[in-house]
Amino acid sequence: MADGGGCYGEGTEVFESTVSGIVEDIVSSMAATKTRSSSFSRNISVASTPQIPGLKCGPNGTIFVSSGIPDLDKILGGGFPLGSLVMVMEDIEAPHHMLLLRNFMSQGLVHHQPLLYASPSSEPKSFLGTLPSPVLSKDDKSRDHDPEQEKGLRIAWQYRKYFGEHQQNMEGPRDGKPEYCTDFDLRKPLERRFLSGQRIDCVSLAGSPSLDTFRDRCSTFLAQLPRYDGNLTSAGRIAVQSFYAPQCEYSNREWEMLSFIRSLKSMVRYSNAVAVITFPPSLVSPSFSKRWQHLADTLLSVKAIPDEDKELANLLTGYNDMVGLLNVHKVAHFNTQVPVILEATTFSIKLKKRRSLVLECLNQAPIDGSSGTSYGTSGSCSGSSKTGILDF
Repeated sequence: MADGGGCYGEGTEVFESTVSGIVEDIVSSMAATKTRSSSFSRNISVASTPQIPGLKCGPNGTIFVSSGIPDLDKILGGGFPLGSLVMVMEDIEAPHHMLLLRNFMSQGLVHHQPLLYASPSSEPKSFLGTLPSPVLSKDDKSRDHDPEQEKGLRIAWQYRKYFGEHQQNMEGPRDGKPEYCTDFDLRKPLERRFLSGQRIDCVSLAGSPSLDTFRDRCSTFLAQLPRYDGNLTSAGRIAVQSFYAPQCEYSNREWEMLSFIRSLKSMVRYSNAVAVITFPPSLVSPSFSKRWQHLADTLLSVKAIPDEDKELANLLTGYNDMVGLLNVHKVAHFNTQVPVILEATTFSIKLKKRRSLVLECLNQAPIDGSSGTSYGTSGSCSGSSKTGILDF
């Protein structure tokens, strides 16, 4: 019996060692193969985070470029995906779409990204002078403040506050890499150092009878930014302002314009670039407007707010600070079949200190329509008509 027990113990040890070896082989083979994160996601390898300024990796291998508005990047889940077509529906009563377009273009120039700008204006280059400049943070100003250098300044003391700003503009960021999304000052024009030494193509669409020339310019621009070349060195941006402008002779050729949008979307999809097109939907026929909106990967719309809308002022808090509304109709999602569900689709457009663009969720005003912190005397727990410090 003892010998039988010993043989049985030795057999068990051999069996356990064999099983453990098989398990190790299975685990190692599973680690070497590519796995799927879910049944709705594309089976792709995880890309390494690009070290290029202005690019950020997202889920399912998506690479984002910033829209130039920090709040909009958060709403869209990271920004505009590379290879996507963004369309913005304008409001003919207010040029709020220009705020989005200016920040989008300035963000690309700050990151030294190639830019192609098309406008119905006869001189589109003049629009570059209206682009906003980056806002300096308090940390950057205090970091560049050197008392020893100020001693050598033989100027009036009122001008000392400009020394730190001038030095920052000359030297740039401390680490040499600008942030992914930058805050811009809408009152201060972009410095010339961001415009010089970069590839900026400006195209005038005024008086153009056909879109073939503009299509060729876009094709040449995107040909230098291939998508699947294995070496991601830069990302380009295309900005088209008021595509359906009456100044263009092709504005009455809706089928030709629809064909151009399809071609541009196909070219952008296989390149390291993002295209943003703004158009007035009120000038386009309803059927073609729906087709254009269907072709967009990300669809936004802006709307002006009347100055004297008492009903809306009583309904929303902070109405006096609003300059417009932003609606998010569609969000691009690549390499997955799971749609993006937003907590809110309508946001208020505000100008912080009249210089920075801010997007906020809409909040309902108190019941009595006042903008104070109290809900009225009837809602207080004290039951008194007079409100005190502890009443709520």
